Formats: sequence, structure tokens, C-alpha cells
Amino acid sequence: MILAPFHLAIPVHDLHACRTFYRDILGFSEGRSSDHWVDFNFFGHQLVLHYKEIASEEAATNPVDGKDVPIPHFGVVLDMATFTEFSEKLKKNNVTFIIEPYIRFKGLTGEQATMFFKDPSGNALEFKAFKNIDQLFAK
Repeated sequence: MILAPFHLAIPVHDLHACRTFYRDILGFSEGRSSDHWVDFNFFGHQLVLHYKEIASEEAATNPVDGKDVPIPHFGVVLDMATFTEFSEKLKKNNVTFIIEPYIRFKGLTGEQATMFFKDPSGNALEFKAFKNIDQLFAK
């Protein structure tokens, strides 16, 4: 299967802080931009930050493997080496994790490394890596 790059546009209430976070902390290269939005190369996918005033929505969670997973969230499935390198980079940059990097479903189908954190506008991100990528959709 050939994966096509996805395009995701998310709202941010502080474009400057989020631009700095995605570029300087996460290390994503910047593409086109204006005064109200900016594109990023998100592991080969197109992520666009769009300025929007702060919404007064309550954050929701869902229990997964004994942890409160934020809803909604987005991210990328990485290979294990990239996940490890990326998580160490985040720790060195003092990123505050919602869920610290750990192994979920250890010893079970779908065993994976995962981590969750938020950007400066409160958007939840999850990055993960499977022990066996062939189990990405396994039951």
C-alpha cells in the first residue's frame, strides 16, 4: 500500500507561539504562510495552523489502556527508531506530556510505543510506533 500525504488544518489561538513550537521544538520545516496561517511538513504530511480565537469547548478524554486519552487528537505512526529519537528530542526541549512515552498493550496484538502532548493552543498530539507495523489494524 502506498500512503498518500494527508492534509490537516487545525485552529490555533496564538499563531506565533504555535509556529515557534512546531518549527523550533518539534523541528518541522515551514512551508507557505500568511498573517493568519502557516504550513508545516509534518513527517511528510501537510499540517496547516490557522488562527482562530480561543474556543470555550471542554476537553474530553477516553480511557485507553488505563490512561485518559484526549479527544480529539492527531499525529503520525512512526517507526520505532524515529519514535525513540523524537521522544528524546521532546524531553530535551522540556515538552510537557499528557501521557509520557510508554509501551501500550505490552505483549498483546497491536503492541505500540505512544506519547501524548499539547501544542501551545491546546491541540492534543499523539505519536506512536508499533512493535510490528503489520498489526496497525489488527484486532
